[in-house]
Formats: sequence, C-alpha cells, structure tokens
Amino acid sequence: MKTPVRFAPLTLALAAATVALHAAPPVVYTGTTHATTTADGGLRPVIGVHNIQVVRSNRTAPYHQDGLVHTYLHAPMLAHWRGHFYLEYLSGPKNEHDNPTATSLTRSTDGLTWEVPRTVFPSFPLPDGTQTIAHQRMGFYISPDDRLLVLSFFGKHPSPNDGDGIGRAVREVRADGTFGPIYFLRLNGKSAFPGFKPPYPLYTTAPDRGFVAACDALLANKLMTAQWWEEDQLDETGFYRVRGKALSYVTRPDGSVLGIWKNRLVATTTDRGQTWTPTQFAGNMPNNGSKYWLQRTADGRYGLVLNPTNRNRYPLALMTSNDSATFTDLFSVHGELPDQRFGGYLKNIGPQYVRGIVEGNGTPPDAAHAFWLTYSVNKEDIWVARVPTPVAASAAGPVNDDFESATLGTLPAGWNVYSPLWAPVRVAAATAGQPNRALEFRDEDPYDYPRAIRVFPATHGVKVSFKIFARQTNARFEIDLLDAAGARPVRLALGEDGHLWACHEGQWMDAGSYQSNQWLTFELEIPRDPNADRCAVLIDGKSPLPRPAFFTDPVATVERLSFRTGAWRDRGFGGRDLPGADTKTPLASFLVDDVVITPVN
Repeated sequence: MKTPVRFAPLTLALAAATVALHAAPPVVYTGTTHATTTADGGLRPVIGVHNIQVVRSNRTAPYHQDGLVHTYLHAPMLAHWRGHFYLEYLSGPKNEHDNPTATSLTRSTDGLTWEVPRTVFPSFPLPDGTQTIAHQRMGFYISPDDRLLVLSFFGKHPSPNDGDGIGRAVREVRADGTFGPIYFLRLNGKSAFPGFKPPYPLYTTAPDRGFVAACDALLANKLMTAQWWEEDQLDETGFYRVRGKALSYVTRPDGSVLGIWKNRLVATTTDRGQTWTPTQFAGNMPNNGSKYWLQRTADGRYGLVLNPTNRNRYPLALMTSNDSATFTDLFSVHGELPDQRFGGYLKNIGPQYVRGIVEGNGTPPDAAHAFWLTYSVNKEDIWVARVPTPVAASAAGPVNDDFESATLGTLPAGWNVYSPLWAPVRVAAATAGQPNRALEFRDEDPYDYPRAIRVFPATHGVKVSFKIFARQTNARFEIDLLDAAGARPVRLALGEDGHLWACHEGQWMDAGSYQSNQWLTFELEIPRDPNADRCAVLIDGKSPLPRPAFFTDPVATVERLSFRTGAWRDRGFGGRDLPGADTKTPLASFLVDDVVITPVN
C-alpha cells in the first residue's frame, strides 16, 4: 500500500494563491474611453442626471442645528426609509482627521430639499486629552422588523481607522426624525486606551428588546459588517471574513454577490459573506484611492461609479454592464469642479467617496426609473445625484421643451442640472401670476454657478432656438453648443456690462445691448455641410453681427446645449481659503424657455 501524499497547509495556501493569481478577475473594463484631466474628463454625461447640493460648508454663518462651522465635510452615506431619504456625513473643523470630528445627519422627502443638518454622533473626550474622530464606512441598517439604525465609529487621533480606536456606535432613528440613545454596538478588540470606559453602554443593556434584536440581526449579517473591517482591522476573533476598505457589493442573478473595495480590489461570495474568493485587482480598471460603488439598476443592468483615473478624484463617472462582469462605456455623472473655498490637510478636490443605497436600506419611490448617489465635493460640500435609468448618453429625436408639464419648484426631466444651494436651478413661473413656466437660474454664490444642459442627437447641421429673460443687466449668463468631448464651437453671453456677446474664433464680439425684464429670442443655425465651421446668430429676428460667428473650437458635430451663470471653467483649484466664501453675492436671476432643437440632415 502506497503512503498517501500529504501537503502542508502552507503548500496548499500557496497553491490556492497561485490559482487565484492567474484566475480571471470577476470584473473587467473592456471599454476604450478614458478620462482626461478636465473637470468632466472629456466624457459624455449620462442624460438627465440631477446634481443637487445638500450641505454647503460655512465657517462663519453655520448651516447646522448645532452651530457647527466645520469646513471639512466628507464620506456621506444614504438610505431611504418611510418616505424620507436619510443622509449622514463626517464633519471636522478644518482638516481630515481633525479632533474632534463628528457625524451629522439630514433627511429629505424628495432628494431636492433637505432639512438643516444636526449632530447624530458627537465627539467625546479621550484619556490623552484629545477628542474622538468619527470615521464610518457604513451608515445605515434597516432591520428585518423595519427599524432604522444609524451608525458611526469613534476613532482616535491621529488615525481613526488604524484598528485601535474605541468602537462602533449605533442609535435608532424614529419615524418622526428623533433619535434614540447612543450605544456601542461593538468595541474594538484592541484599543489605544486599555481600561477606558466610554460614555455610552453596550447595546445589550438597552431596555427596548426590539432594538437589541435589530442590533443582533445586523451583527449576524456578514455582508453588512464586512464594511467595518478597516476601523477594526486588528481584530483576531475571526469576526471578519474578508479584508478591504470601503466595500460596495451587489447581488447577481445567480444569487452570488460581487464586492469591490478601494484600489479596485474585487471578490465574490456565494454564501452572503461567510466566505469569499481571494481578492484580485479588477481588470483594466483605474486604481483609485477613492471609493467605488456597484449598483444594480431597475432595467436589470449594472453600474460601477468611480473616479476614473489613478490619481485625480474627478470627474465622477459611470461604467455600465449587462452581467456585472464585463463593463463597457464610461460616462460622466458629476462633471463640475468649482474652486475649493477652504484649504485643509488631505482635502482632495473633486466629487468623491461615492455611495448609494446599500441593498436592503430602502427603495425610493422613483427606483423603477433612477438610482441615487451621494458624495462630497472638495471634501467640504455634500451632494446627491439622481441618475435616470436606463443609462444613456446619446439622445434620439428633436427637442421641444416649454416646461409647461413640469411641476413648479422641481427639476425638468431629460435635462442635466447642476444645482448648488446658493445657485439653484428650478422650474418656476415665467410671469408672476401667470400659469406659464420656465427654467430659472438663481445665483448668489461667490464661487459657483447653476447650470443646465440639454443633450440632443449628435449632428453637424442644427437649428436651435430659445428665449431668455434677464432680471438684471449686471450679471453674466453664458450659452454654449458643445461636442461629445466638451469642446465649445459656439459661445454666446449676456454680459455683466448690459451687452450681448458672441464668440468668433476666440474673440468676443459685441452684439448690442439688452434690457432687463424683457424676453429675448435667440436663433442659432449651423449649416449641414460638414465642412462648415460657422454659426448664424439671430436675436429677436435680427442678426447682431456683420457675419456668422466662426467656430472657436473646431468640431465635427455638436450634441449639447448649455446654459449657466458665470464664465466657463475648466477645473477648480484648492489649498487656500478664498475671501468672501461665507457671504452671498447680490442675487442674479435668469429664465430660459421654449427650447427647440432640430437637427438639419
């Protein structure tokens, strides 16, 4: 009888690692589009995305129930429960990992108008004289009996997520928006302060046994708790079954789960997180230190949201997939980058640290037609985005928008809208006391602007008409026609000097004066001849220029019409405090109506 060959455990582990090393990764990007270093990455936008600012940081005039004047706002999380979106985020006085850093929460019924934020997890003092630093990779959990739990992690200075912080805290959010008491859900196995007694008890001491049961259910959920590993990475109990930072996951049609972590690490599990395949790098995927987000869309497809470069945290982009394995396309979801208003240590610029609604954490009423994201911009403002599905970046058919069917105070379907708090875009009454409607651009922000874009079928020949109503003559409003990569061959402006301007081969030409509180009708026409590089301009039926305006940027086709207050910007910059950032500028208001776009074939 032959002696059976026995392999040492280390040999088997090395063999398994070798197999994993050569196995195809479960996620691969096969597209050919890559982002540039501009704010929008030179990418086509997903049609109809609404980017909405939720919180604007302010150092001297706090927009916070507890008076916080923090200018580091970051790492938002999102859920939907009993008719409300809930959003929590980190906030610190100036820098990343300042002590103290707290967690705040706000909510909204429609994702457009949000309550003033309030502190949900305040900092507390530690034995070394510092304050706790909040740091969470998971924000919410809806229990099997429909309770909403909100979570945070209490870390310590200088690094809250290195494994020896205090522990993970939890409290219940009631249906009326009030909070239950704070408890610790799980204390770190290793702590920088052995023997320290935190100010909150363990959840098991709570008199509400339903709350205790909800916490128990969360602790038993290995997918949810896999998001916690980073802050508790020194744990040696075997509680965590996989390692990685900022897990996002999605359930696939066969019941398996695909996960992605920071730095494009991916793995799968077939038993809801009890065991995982070895993590690998996603194929041909940008390796970014910001977060990735996996999303199953209502049409049965998949989206992967990310910053699509190896370094920059802009733009925020979306890849699409039919099967969650092979991702193609690369479109912009948030392509604006204003100047950072407040400098600070480790305050990267750009729309970053994206999260959506984790599976099981609620279903918004429009989930059949869109999904929602949240992210910070420049680590100082909190935003959400509503992304329509099916995802598309190319339009079909002519445009004829008069906004009459849109609800007042909302955002128009089919338009890409960028709406800061101090520079909002909304459907509004075109004439006071009259039922007709228009799209209003209001601007009181010293360092940002409102913008709306209408995508139309790519074409060389096109006729474009629209009306503009300026409520003043001392503010700027710009109109552009753009190609797929964002080049702007046609540029017009209502100037802050009371004059109309048209850009001809890069030179601004005076097109006459305009009056406030009067409608102006613009008509633009680019010939269908593919060699034509000019645009005829009519204002109120008359040509204000001695000849057509020749393109500033040479393009083969155009496919976007853009309106915004203020001058065009490539990308913002950061690292210093900007003067007057906390003070509104005098209000400027413009209305746009009767937008008609017809390709000329």
